[in-house]
Amino acid sequence: MLSLFRRLMKDVEGATAIEYTLIVSLIAVAAIASMRTVSGKVSNVLSNVSGVMS
Repeated sequence: MLSLFRRLMKDVEGATAIEYTLIVSLIAVAAIASMRTVSGKVSNVLSNVSGVMS
């Protein structure tokens, strides 16, 4: 069991995969936050257009 742990600690590819996963998750959080902001503004614009067309 200890040798497995030592081998995993020396593995560099696993660290790289974790770094890429963290980067992708940060990008996803930023995208979701910006979409929430933009969706409110788009909804307001479409409501205004609907009101003008009525």
